[in-house]
Amino acid sequence: MSHSFRSRSPRLPGSVALVILLAAATAGCQTTQGGDTTASIPLAPELSRQDTDWRQAVEDYGAKYRANPSNVEVALHYAQALRGSGQRAQAVAVLERLSLQNPRNKAVLGEYGRALAEDGKYQQAFDILERAHSPDQPDWHILSVQGAVLDEMGRHTDAQRYYLTALKISPNEPAVLSNLGLSYALSKDLKNAEATLRRAADQHPADPRVRQNLALVVGLQGRFAEAEEIARADLPPETAAANVAYLRQMLAQKTAPKNAGPNASHSASPS
Repeated sequence: MSHSFRSRSPRLPGSVALVILLAAATAGCQTTQGGDTTASIPLAPELSRQDTDWRQAVEDYGAKYRANPSNVEVALHYAQALRGSGQRAQAVAVLERLSLQNPRNKAVLGEYGRALAEDGKYQQAFDILERAHSPDQPDWHILSVQGAVLDEMGRHTDAQRYYLTALKISPNEPAVLSNLGLSYALSKDLKNAEATLRRAADQHPADPRVRQNLALVVGLQGRFAEAEEIARADLPPETAAANVAYLRQMLAQKTAPKNAGPNASHSASPS
């Protein structure tokens, strides 16, 4: 399962902006209400839900949470529903309370750290995530989230070390490969970015966002026809063409001479 938030990436319209994939911190984790690691919590996959489902989940789990806010399972589901419906600050508040009640529950700490990251509190998120696993029992899910947080903080070299460590534990994991590829892109190493994103896109099942990130990185290298072909795998032809045209325009403005005249237009650099 994977989750996403936007990175500090090229200023492109929605569907072509780089997307960091946050590997689920709770996947494979074990927990109980008391904070020990014994029983698994089956969290519903976020990406399969529709907005109306999240609203209903907030209502359902909200009622259960108000009846028993100390129940770890209920609180985690409620926080997940809040995140899914865009109520990130409230999700952080729920998970902060839960983490204070369960300071050694690594599943809770992982969810809390990820929610903090989604809410833009990157340093706090990283500090919490450090407590969500240990050097003798590293969790590739958490390592990937930590890498994503470091990328958001502009520490791309450090982020890449975390992704590479995660890949030693789970080789060819597409979410980690995608994050590593984007980290290379953010540090302007487009050759390694493309190679890594292609490797991620070759995994099955491939996440459509990975292919869109690959299309963007290919386009950033000026190979617009190839970028459009990749984008068409998941987007309507007109949308793929519009995205590539926008990218082409941005790159042209980036390289335009400063004395191009009063009618020249300029925009932010795509990297």
